[in-house]
Amino acid sequence: MNSRKWVRLFLTTLLIGGVLTLLSSFIIKSDSYAEVFQPFQLFELLGLLLFFSGLGFIFSVISQMGFFAYLTIHQFGKGIFRGSWTSIQLFLVAFTIFDLIYFRYQAAEDASIWPYVFTAFALLAVSLGVAFVKAKETNHQAFVPALFFMVVVTTVEWVPALRAASADYVWLMIIPLVVCNAYQLLLLHRLTSVNTAK
Repeated sequence: MNSRKWVRLFLTTLLIGGVLTLLSSFIIKSDSYAEVFQPFQLFELLGLLLFFSGLGFIFSVISQMGFFAYLTIHQFGKGIFRGSWTSIQLFLVAFTIFDLIYFRYQAAEDASIWPYVFTAFALLAVSLGVAFVKAKETNHQAFVPALFFMVVVTTVEWVPALRAASADYVWLMIIPLVVCNAYQLLLLHRLTSVNTAK
């Protein structure tokens, strides 16, 4: 990939992260916006818009760091584990889904397990969809690496929000992360014109 294409990928992903986080904040953090409208406070509103946009840019950068780290790990995995790498990735996907349900539920106090089940399986469903498209547009061998990236790497990137006390930031972060990760994964082979995830 040449520098022009890399800059395009970086800037478009950055924009997606900023816009999605800002739009999500209108719903997830609606109480914060309500405060600046009663009474109307222009500078506070501008501050909120800049804050959530900036937060989205940070989420986007985290997504991009995770993506390029994954590309490196994937090459090492293929070289070290060879034929076992696919099985290892599937195991890590299964373990990550289990972790998102069981360990988060155990850490919570007096909480129902169903929200954690829904969250984990929603991420899995989206990831399966993205992996299917990736495999259809490249080759069938791309399915497992794409699924691994969308489930495992996205969850690793999501850890700061999962550890936060506020549930708002859990949802505020996962939306741009998933979309940015899917965007990068599905755009890469178009930019390189090579089936990179084999």
